[in-house]
Amino acid sequence: MSKVVWKPGTMVYPLPAVMVSCGNEEDGYNIITVAWTGTICTDPAMAYISVRPDRYSYDMIKKSGEFVINLTTKDLAKATDWCGVRSGRDFDKFKEMKLTPVKAGKVSSPLIEECPINIECRVTEIKELGSHHMFLAEVLAVNASEKYLDKNTGAFDMERAGLISYIHGKYYGSSAQLGKFGYSIQKIKPETPREKSKKPRWTAKQKNKSGKKKK
Repeated sequence: MSKVVWKPGTMVYPLPAVMVSCGNEEDGYNIITVAWTGTICTDPAMAYISVRPDRYSYDMIKKSGEFVINLTTKDLAKATDWCGVRSGRDFDKFKEMKLTPVKAGKVSSPLIEECPINIECRVTEIKELGSHHMFLAEVLAVNASEKYLDKNTGAFDMERAGLISYIHGKYYGSSAQLGKFGYSIQKIKPETPREKSKKPRWTAKQKNKSGKKKK
């Protein structure tokens, strides 16, 4: 397969498209849309967001040392984009997009009620890297919408939530699950006699009705 060499650029895709809520006073809450975000560490749980210093939310996050990562869905795609192209200097984004700020449990920044997952974060370090500064943060709490929880296991159904991602300037919906962690080396368990007994058994008569010739 032939390759074309490009200059250095951002081509690690897909990325989550998230709305980051910030501010520690109700009349000063803001939302910034971020794609440069992700997991840093499992124990302790840590995440990051990268923000341009000239963005309105930058100083708010730097001053308070807190923010909330709100995962977004296909139903929130328009709000996600709008909050990324409009400035909090000019608009109350919660009001304009009819989003609901909810008091968080661990940080002063609000949760966005309409988002299925809200990740409360406290800044531990700021790395000034270039066009963007990276806010490294400890995850203090995760809030999950009950309507997406499996009634039997309590697990969050990511596929049913309809999360969206960002790929090179465009938004995409979730695709069907292709596998799970470790599925490539998972051993297939042999069927038990009970499982075999539950399989439908076709009789010669039934096969004829289905359109197959009787041998």
